[in-house]
Amino acid sequence: MSLPVEKWAEQVRTGDVRAIARAITAIENHQAEAEELLRRLFAATGRAYLTGVTGAPGTGKSTLVDRLAAYYRKREEAVGVIAVDPTSPYTGGAILGDRIRMQSHASDQGMFIRSMATRGFMGGLARATAEVAWLLDAAGKQEVLIETVGVGQDEIDIVRLADCVLVVLVPGMGDDIQNLKAGLMEIADIFVLNKADREGASRLEQQLMAMLSLVMPRDGWHPPVVRTVASESKGIESLAETIGRFRKHFEASGQRERKHAEHWKRRLLGLIESRLVERVLGGADGEARLAEMAKEVAERRKDPFTAVNEMLKKSGIGV
Repeated sequence: MSLPVEKWAEQVRTGDVRAIARAITAIENHQAEAEELLRRLFAATGRAYLTGVTGAPGTGKSTLVDRLAAYYRKREEAVGVIAVDPTSPYTGGAILGDRIRMQSHASDQGMFIRSMATRGFMGGLARATAEVAWLLDAAGKQEVLIETVGVGQDEIDIVRLADCVLVVLVPGMGDDIQNLKAGLMEIADIFVLNKADREGASRLEQQLMAMLSLVMPRDGWHPPVVRTVASESKGIESLAETIGRFRKHFEASGQRERKHAEHWKRRLLGLIESRLVERVLGGADGEARLAEMAKEVAERRKDPFTAVNEMLKKSGIGV
């Protein structure tokens, strides 16, 4: 017999690890109970601080997240980690799961780690990442660290979700400054120069500072550069303190409130879109009807506007 959703939600709120894990699986698999569960948990959210960690593959994001989480745990803060990994083409699951790299926290009840597969979703995040962050917030996690897939210039969805975005760079990756074009330059609240004991670290930092001098500050915040050697836990305390300073600035300027309002505007639009798609394509014949319409349009027997209008009319939405 399945657990009543009300009881399940209460278990999540108390931080029950099994209840949280089961809830995340339900969210990822779009199970019927997931929406009701999230609805019951929503009032308990809004307290966690979400820090996104992004950057190119090989920059040491996982190690950085591991050491940053350990820093927060030493201060007895409850921590949640969402590690988004590429999708296995065979199983659909996450490959190179970051939980393997964070085994030192396996027995820590104050920390919850979940690897998630992108399942083909672009933007460096999995489709369910926002809901899982919301769930960990409701479960009492004070710090939620979100590690993205190694991203490119256009995969910057993390900025829409996180309160603070760390862009991780390392020296010696070819033409270093090319990694900072457009997107990543604009989303960073803090730059992390990891593996700073490598040759070329000072040169990269100088290039970065020169570029940052040309960028207008956002609400008076100039993105700083923090040096770390995460594998040796060097610079982690300084990084955590910088995140803390940004948090105070972010909240005092009113930017966090504005960002959250914009985030929910996008989320509501996304929910409206998904509900409309479900309504139009719902039912046993939905996909078949779409395939038939697509064939007619491809064969030029019907224009796309008429096809869409017919599908909307049949679903009862009207045009």
